[in-house]
Amino acid sequence: MPKVSASSRLLVVVGDPIKHSLSPAMHNAAITALGLDAVYVALRAEATALPHLIRGLEAVGVAGNVTLPHKTAVAQLLIRLTPVAKDLGAVNTFWPEGGRLVGDNTDVPGLLDALDPLDPHGPWLVAGTGGSARAVAAAAREKAVTLLIQSRDPARAAAFAAWARELGTDALVDDGRPVGTAINATPLGLRPDDPLPFSDERLDGCRAALDLVYRPGGTPWVRRLKARGIRAADGRSMLVAQGAYAFERFFPGCRAPREIMAAAVERALKETG
Repeated sequence: MPKVSASSRLLVVVGDPIKHSLSPAMHNAAITALGLDAVYVALRAEATALPHLIRGLEAVGVAGNVTLPHKTAVAQLLIRLTPVAKDLGAVNTFWPEGGRLVGDNTDVPGLLDALDPLDPHGPWLVAGTGGSARAVAAAAREKAVTLLIQSRDPARAAAFAAWARELGTDALVDDGRPVGTAINATPLGLRPDDPLPFSDERLDGCRAALDLVYRPGGTPWVRRLKARGIRAADGRSMLVAQGAYAFERFFPGCRAPREIMAAAVERALKETG
């Protein structure tokens, strides 16, 4: 933990729930390694409190991150957005500039970094229609692969597919065709009794999978996939990648120490396991 003084810069991660977040451990390890005068903490905020919280953070110039379920709501609350955040209507990173908070989305490059070692092939299948799924849609656009959308609510899946097509992604509601890569962009897996995001049968022939959720020992879905011989990773790889990009927004000119951040995430997972 960094040494905290009256001059320390405050950074936060905002979400609900937030107790599971490893962002404080990851960012504080990076802050300590680089000798920066800052501290990073988690803030739980219900949806009704979010507008007041964002205005308060803007008033005192606090930077930070946004996690589930507030990424789209924060995008609507900020006046200044980077082009990618504006395109997606979702923010996971913000910082003060000229008296305003600037919203960005580092989930897209973070997701691409996390997928790369898995050698993903199309089509992609995503579970979820929230802020994280929007990053998946943007990544699919960048890779020029077809994206299939699965949701418990068919109307939400159809609306998301229409939005993704407007973004420029070749997207449609899941029609059952074989897929090369599956991505869980829902909170399923945070609790041990959660159902799996996809049935085993739906992923017959799938070669790679990424679970944006992370848990000590890996999520049940990732363990199940690996047992089937499918290349799979949980959300810690994306957590570190998007966190590194965010860190470099918070501290321009500083290169994020990714290995240190990854090691801090692994330690924190072992301690909570």
